[in-house]
Amino acid sequence: MKKIKQISKLAFAGLLLLFVSSCDDTSEMLTITEPNAAVLAQLNFTDLELDANNTTNPALTLNWEKADYGQQIAVNYSIEFASDDAFTNPIIASTVTGKSSITLSVNEVNAAAGNAGLNPFNWANIYVRVVSSLGTKNSNTAASNAIQFMVYPYFNYTFDDYYLVGNAAASNWENNNNNTPLYRDPNQSSVFYYTGFFGAGEFKVLEIKGQWQPQWGTNDGSSIEVNDGSGSDPNTFPNSNNAIATAGYYEFKIDFASQEFTFTPFNEAGSSTYAGMSIQGSATAGGATATPINQLSHDQHIWYMNSVRLIPGDINFVSNSGTTFGSDTSFSGTATASGSSIPVIVEDDYDVWFNDLTGRYILIPLNL
Repeated sequence: MKKIKQISKLAFAGLLLLFVSSCDDTSEMLTITEPNAAVLAQLNFTDLELDANNTTNPALTLNWEKADYGQQIAVNYSIEFASDDAFTNPIIASTVTGKSSITLSVNEVNAAAGNAGLNPFNWANIYVRVVSSLGTKNSNTAASNAIQFMVYPYFNYTFDDYYLVGNAAASNWENNNNNTPLYRDPNQSSVFYYTGFFGAGEFKVLEIKGQWQPQWGTNDGSSIEVNDGSGSDPNTFPNSNNAIATAGYYEFKIDFASQEFTFTPFNEAGSSTYAGMSIQGSATAGGATATPINQLSHDQHIWYMNSVRLIPGDINFVSNSGTTFGSDTSFSGTATASGSSIPVIVEDDYDVWFNDLTGRYILIPLNL
């Protein structure tokens, strides 16, 4: 009889475990209804001027009625900013879970406005909404109503800049030797170019002059690798097995988003050469008076000026023959003969670089 009782106890324990397990499985099967989106409350102001001297101060508090998914479940909320009420290119300023309010600092609002495409030191409309979602994969999204106010941002330089280093480049293997910068695509901030003279040898890409990391190279000859300071250095460009055998003109294109690059010969024959180049415009100290800039000894098509003070206004590049080059994009772009004046939107000391082979230019602020 004892044996029978023991078997019965074991069988009962097994059934109980199965029952508990079944209950647990059932409890995880939530029925999520079509969500009712959050309702974002209107603000009690219409204009917000951001103070560059107090960037950590609170600037904006948002409150909303929580989204309803038909279950008692933690809901994620993303705070989105955009320059238009259609939220064509929304910027996520912050995220919270299970809350119905958030306070953003001056710096956070300024960064969101800049990333949304608003120019500094100008009043412009900005639009805000709250987008709810569930789980770690942010599924079942629902957007709240949008609210709008006027904002006056200060300047926020959101770009990264990159430089060549190596015995194929002008600087040789020195990381702070007036290293030539790559030219950023004005429409794709992750894409950079350098078209010019490369000596026989190799090179890498640095992000900060004077520092060896972050450092980019290639290990397979087609994709880029980086040592951000926590790993080992990659091999050199143009590929992991062969250096540049013949000095000459090449085009280097690198995409930090896709992590790909190309390095191809460039036909420089027949290109115009200039004995001198200047900058002029309302952004310079000389105004309409041309200020000469330097020709790179390594490459007759590369012109530069270090630490020149520019104020809000515009500039053009002017050759010794009188050809005026310009474009309509600030910080970087491709200038054309008789093109628009290049806008300078914030005062600072700049390194200015111009490539007359391609028209590409870059203005790198030194203190922003």
